[in-house]
Amino acid sequence: MWNRLLVGLMGTATVAAAGAPGAGSPDETATPESHVEVRALAADTVVMSSGAQDRRTVSITVYNQNFSLVREVRRMRLPGGSVALEYGDVAATLQPETVHIQGLDSQDLQVLEQNYRYDLLSPQKLLEKYVGRTVTVYRHDPEAGREVGVSAEVLSVNGGTVLRIGDEITFNYPGRFAFPEVPNNLIPEPTLVWMLETEEGMQDVEVSYLTQDMTWKSDYVLVLADDERSAGITGWVTLNNRSGAGFENAELKLVAGDVQRVSGQAPRMDYAADMLRAAEAESRGFTEEGFFEYHLYTLGRPTDLQNNEQKQVTLLESERLRTTKRLVFPGAPYYYRSQYGEVASNQKVSTFIEFDNSEDAGMGMALPAGIVRVYKRDSSGAQQFIGEDRIDHTPRDERVRIKMGEAFDIVGDRRQMTWQVISGCVSESSWVVELRNHKDEDVEVDVVEPVGGDWTILGASHEWERLDSGTFRFQVDVPARGETTIEYRVRVRWC
Repeated sequence: MWNRLLVGLMGTATVAAAGAPGAGSPDETATPESHVEVRALAADTVVMSSGAQDRRTVSITVYNQNFSLVREVRRMRLPGGSVALEYGDVAATLQPETVHIQGLDSQDLQVLEQNYRYDLLSPQKLLEKYVGRTVTVYRHDPEAGREVGVSAEVLSVNGGTVLRIGDEITFNYPGRFAFPEVPNNLIPEPTLVWMLETEEGMQDVEVSYLTQDMTWKSDYVLVLADDERSAGITGWVTLNNRSGAGFENAELKLVAGDVQRVSGQAPRMDYAADMLRAAEAESRGFTEEGFFEYHLYTLGRPTDLQNNEQKQVTLLESERLRTTKRLVFPGAPYYYRSQYGEVASNQKVSTFIEFDNSEDAGMGMALPAGIVRVYKRDSSGAQQFIGEDRIDHTPRDERVRIKMGEAFDIVGDRRQMTWQVISGCVSESSWVVELRNHKDEDVEVDVVEPVGGDWTILGASHEWERLDSGTFRFQVDVPARGETTIEYRVRVRWC
């Protein structure tokens, strides 16, 4: 505790530190492995303080839903009997209701009470605690050539500091405020305090809790080969720690998936604890394993997670990914329910890159949701950005589709040539789709028609494929600097 704290509210804060009155000396029986500060609280209770220097191990499991699980083991020498353990260097955004503490070396560690103290020391908080009390305000006296202090009673700090100095009431009085002491209920950082009953001796104490504002996301860089039939892919994990605490030499695990959470609550701790006890990775990069209905990624080496730090770690790499480029000319369901004529002219053709997330195709690892950014080398060998898309959580052996944008040199027209009402909600119409390719090489285009309703193709110039109950597709070749025309007739009933 400080004996005296001087805060310049109109200028720079000044602190005059002194020893804490009544504080005991450190425990003389502690071994070099123990850094716990011990002092007397009452005749039968000892107050102990523990910080990050007591950590033996720390494990962090980060979920992609803006929360994480912290589990750490600290070694400390505990006296027998009643102990008030002040547990510092915890995340400022921890959820107190999720905290769990246990002694690993003894079954006699009993938690009688837990308190989470987060009333943090600041100039404003200090003034608030001194409402109704007397402080000293120092101002420079030009005649005396030094600071001169006056006693002032703090009446209010709402919207400004209101003081009683002598017989006058004043506010926003300029000067440097001096306080005789820091109130006991103000602390420099968030702290957990347990009232414990324990046996005497050196113990390893395990503490776990959930905290907010520690997140991770995945991003992917895909570099297409010149023939656009293969690619190299690199996955990155980006971690952001704004939890208010740093963790050095931590075991890092990531959970990908949609974990059920009750509003204002945390997920069940038994699942999270089991994830932390999963087998350690053998490599120094991330290894992936299925757990429950999620996927767990474990970094095969310790890492530091500093507060207010963004960290990137490689998640995966593959240089032999087989890819396919698809050109899609899409239609719309409403085309078949009325009479239009020309419905699209010089319509863009969408471009997609697809690959199978399988071992045969060069992947086969469950992919967390993220953004895939695609590059390709130009004629000079320089990589150029050609598009990006967001993918959802993708299990292995599923197909990944990335929309790149719209093709520049491939366009199409769609015209309704005839329209005939058969009955109240049945019609027939004939269509012409013209595709024009201005490139110097042949291309294949998927003409996708989401017709909807109850439909029948009465005739078509090209082979077609039923994709589902409401969609059919033509896959046609369009020659270099040429065009292809598709004609078909369809009957549709929509009621």
